[in-house]
Amino acid sequence: MRRLIAIEFVSLDGVVQGPGRPDEDPSGGFAHGGWIRPYADPVQSAVIRKQMGLPFDLLVGRVTFEIWAAHWPQRPDAWPEVQTATKYVASATLEAHAWGPSVFLSGDVAGKVAALKRQPGPDLHVYGSANLLQTLLKHDLVDALWLRIHPITLGRGKRLFDDGAIPVAFRLVEHQVTSTGVVLVTYERGHA
Repeated sequence: MRRLIAIEFVSLDGVVQGPGRPDEDPSGGFAHGGWIRPYADPVQSAVIRKQMGLPFDLLVGRVTFEIWAAHWPQRPDAWPEVQTATKYVASATLEAHAWGPSVFLSGDVAGKVAALKRQPGPDLHVYGSANLLQTLLKHDLVDALWLRIHPITLGRGKRLFDDGAIPVAFRLVEHQVTSTGVVLVTYERGHA
C-alpha cells in the first residue's frame, strides 16, 4: 500500500499559498507570494534535496501542475525524479498535457486517490496544492506531513488546515531547525 505524504512550506499562521514566487498564486488577492525566499539555507536545501531524491509519484492540483509543467521540463537535470514520476493531477478542466506521464483525476477525487493508495507503487507526494490537500485531509487520506514551518505570519491566504479538517493524531518522527529559524518536521500518522 502506498503512503500519501503532504509536503508543505507553511507560515506560523498556517498559510501555504504562494511560497515560491510573487506571481505563484495570487488568487483571492494574495499579495505575499515568494515569502520563503529570505529563509533559504544549506540545511533546508539538503533536506529538500534528500526528499526530492526519494522514489515517488506526484499528486497535485491543476494549478500546481501547471506551474510545475512550465518549469521542470525545462530543467530535466535539476530534478530527474520528477520527470519520470507519474503525475496524478486533480482537475475538473484539464484532461491532457504534454508533460508526462500524467493521469488526470476528476469527479470523486478522494475515492480515486484512496484507490491509488491501495495499488502497489511508490509513495504519493503532494506538494502545495492547497485545495486538493483540503480534500485529502477531509477524507483522512494523508499518512505523513513533511512541513517546513517558517517564522513569519502572513495574515491571509490558503491554509494548511481549514474548518473542514477532521481530528487525526500524528507523531513527531524527525525535526531540525535551520539557521534562519525554519523548523523542518516530519509527522507520521499515529499516536505519540
